[in-house]
Amino acid sequence: MERQGRFKERLTGDTPAIGCWLHLFSPIAAEVVAQAGYDCVMIDLEHGPGGLMDAIVLMQAVQGCDCAPLLRVAANDPVRIKRALDTGIAGVMVPAVDSKAEAEAAVEACRYPPQGRRGMAPTIVRASGYGADWQGYVERAARDLLIICQIESAAAVRAAGEIAAVEGIDMLFLGPFDLSAALGYVGQPDHPEVQACIAETEQAAKAAGVLLGGISTPARSAEALFAAGYHLVLPDVDTVLLRDGARASVARLRAAVEVGPTDGAE
Repeated sequence: MERQGRFKERLTGDTPAIGCWLHLFSPIAAEVVAQAGYDCVMIDLEHGPGGLMDAIVLMQAVQGCDCAPLLRVAANDPVRIKRALDTGIAGVMVPAVDSKAEAEAAVEACRYPPQGRRGMAPTIVRASGYGADWQGYVERAARDLLIICQIESAAAVRAAGEIAAVEGIDMLFLGPFDLSAALGYVGQPDHPEVQACIAETEQAAKAAGVLLGGISTPARSAEALFAAGYHLVLPDVDTVLLRDGARASVARLRAAVEVGPTDGAE
């Protein structure tokens, strides 16, 4: 955890980061992604097919690289959150945080008593080196953990300022596709009304002095997000990288087959 705490330091030091979502739950794919040079990976337990044991294997696959393991839990649930934190992640993403109360609950789930309600098992969990340095881990856990709240609804946009102001919340992360669906524009993350809500959330994050994260969209590239002041952008997904690479290769090869041999070929 001490090593992983450097990722939060990097972001709060105004050094932006790029990351890749992990949906395949393949340790080899995770290793390839980490070796490619991404600053972090986001293991997705909300939409991905894997569980915590699978997530640990992915963390082991990337730990030899300078790539921080982050994890999105399936829900804002204290049991899910504490189990995720016990694995030793550098940051936790909590989906669909719609209010100040929900943000406070997320922070409470991430912190040991008396500041929170996280269950005390630091003497045995992976996050503390299986107890080898559990006292040190308990002391620095709140400081080093990156807590990310996803803004994905109209209610969340309206409450963005209050969510960002909750002590312990480090980042607001825009979910443009869920937000567009919630606003009635399914599959249209660049619709003017959606972008207006995104801009409102961006302003709330900046006013509160918290970090800002998001996902690029067809009309708004990762470069554009960084130019707008984002600290973390997750533009890629391992599944999509494989899908698009395979489709592009097949299309190129099919075209070559249709062209046939060149003139003069035997």
